[in-house]
Amino acid sequence: MKKKLILVRGVPGSGKSTFSSFITSDYHVEADMYFMNPDGEYKFEVEKLADAHQWCHDSVEEKMVHLARREFSTIVISNTFTREWEMEAYFQLAKAYGYEVFTVVVENRHGGKNTHGCPEETVEAMRTRFELKL
Repeated sequence: MKKKLILVRGVPGSGKSTFSSFITSDYHVEADMYFMNPDGEYKFEVEKLADAHQWCHDSVEEKMVHLARREFSTIVISNTFTREWEMEAYFQLAKAYGYEVFTVVVENRHGGKNTHGCPEETVEAMRTRFELKL
């Protein structure tokens, strides 16, 4: 299969966005992009988190439709994806549009800092619930 969907997973500060920038792709998206204002400032609003994830999903599907006729394409999504079910909608999109799925877990071995101001107790809760399927 020549179409690839890469899901980059990790807790805030692990380097998901930085790692994703190293991957050659036709499209990269993450839910955090929803919170960027026109001036390029990040303004997180917890009550809009579900909207952000829906926007991310819809953006990926729109790009898959746009790239449907191309033989090769790579789409990268970087979100926390701490639970298996959080990736399921993307697995379904991949199946519907003929993409092979890869998941990559980014560890914070470099001492990265979370740049979006996520409280440490929230990051710790994400670490605790992080599911891996090996």
